[in-house]
Amino acid sequence: MKKEYLIYKLSDEVKNSCKIDNELFPKYGVKRGLRNEDGSGVLVGLTKIGNVVGYERDGEGRLVPTAGKLYYRGYELDDLVSPILAEKRLGFEEIAFLLLSGNLPDREELAAFKELINDNMALDHKSVVHILDLEGSNIMNILARTVLEMYTFDPNPDDLSRDNLMRQAVELTAKLPTIVAYAYNSYRHTVRGRSLHIHHPHENLSIAENFLYMLKEGDYTELDARMLDMLLIIQAEHGGGNNSTFTVRVTSSSRTDTYSSIAAGIGSLKGPLHGGANIRAINMFHHLKENISDWTDIAEIDTYLNRILDGDAYDGSGLIYGIGHAVYTVSDPRAVELKRLAGELAKEKGRDKEYDFLRLLEQESIKCVSARRKTKKPLCANVDFYSGFIYEMIGLPQEIYTPIFAMSRIVGWMAHRIEELNFEGRRIIRPAYKSVMEERTYVPLAER
Repeated sequence: MKKEYLIYKLSDEVKNSCKIDNELFPKYGVKRGLRNEDGSGVLVGLTKIGNVVGYERDGEGRLVPTAGKLYYRGYELDDLVSPILAEKRLGFEEIAFLLLSGNLPDREELAAFKELINDNMALDHKSVVHILDLEGSNIMNILARTVLEMYTFDPNPDDLSRDNLMRQAVELTAKLPTIVAYAYNSYRHTVRGRSLHIHHPHENLSIAENFLYMLKEGDYTELDARMLDMLLIIQAEHGGGNNSTFTVRVTSSSRTDTYSSIAAGIGSLKGPLHGGANIRAINMFHHLKENISDWTDIAEIDTYLNRILDGDAYDGSGLIYGIGHAVYTVSDPRAVELKRLAGELAKEKGRDKEYDFLRLLEQESIKCVSARRKTKKPLCANVDFYSGFIYEMIGLPQEIYTPIFAMSRIVGWMAHRIEELNFEGRRIIRPAYKSVMEERTYVPLAER
């Protein structure tokens, strides 16, 4: 048998060996995707870090949709971001302190934390050379490989004490923006033939400002920095049940090292059904701009959106990206904040018409998808619907949309890792799978 043919034969046999009758899942009480029959998540742990609220339960235990709320350490997201926006200051470091420690910092603590972050943003020469040597167009893969490489430069990589975990959390929070900026500049040079610029982080800039400085050589406005800072805040944490954070908690429960656990989280976030969805959403927006002639004609918009749902337009998936969420029903609080920010930024950038079109697309997409589902459950836009548009207006390339998500979520990941390794009675996360394969009698090789 030819070796090339064997791959296809193995694949064809797997088609049957992987087939499992859908009726077996309810028969054995299996919660597919760790979801209950009503769509809610299976309760698998307790946390004091984040809380995602999209519904309530009535007296009979049925889900009742409600306006979405997101809490960081008990504080509602809007209560955290509103004063930062009102004072026109940068606040990601303050939120990072809150998520890692459990409490909001005072002025002295915040100043010291910012200084600590700045002290750790620079990469040593070996790390810089390593990043520049890594070829490839996917920055998320480069980020994961670089994080794994950090293990070799850590004097105590396997130390799981609280002090050491917090040191690693601070260093990762500080260094990921530098890694992403350098990785993109290297990609821009090797793949696109552009000049290579490697800028040392500036000691007096915030994480958002430093990232833009290293990436764009200072070519950004004050509003650009504030918008990026707010995106970092909004994406920093989303409870223990989201796919990447759960991945970090599962790997942490095995007591593996921080870098292996975070690299696993990065791999999860990369997926198009998780962090990678922001690229799908902005590309869909570009497609709609090109294929809908009148951006104000609801009938034309609805006709084309239904073509997408039929699988006859865009990528053939039948999906409208950025619409719907596993937990949120009436609204996604992150999308609500980003929608407001996108409007402010669109005015500065002269892209009001595109913003108005995007808002109309949100409205009509919800209507069209809801009609297809034939359900009374409310549907809302999620964080990905507006995030890509904001990134684009800031002037950031698509290759780093999802890496920016990782730059932000590293704080939540490390907070959950520290919690997973420090609460009493911790156990390795080990759910069960029911085998539905019948027992078979072994047949000797000569008789097969």
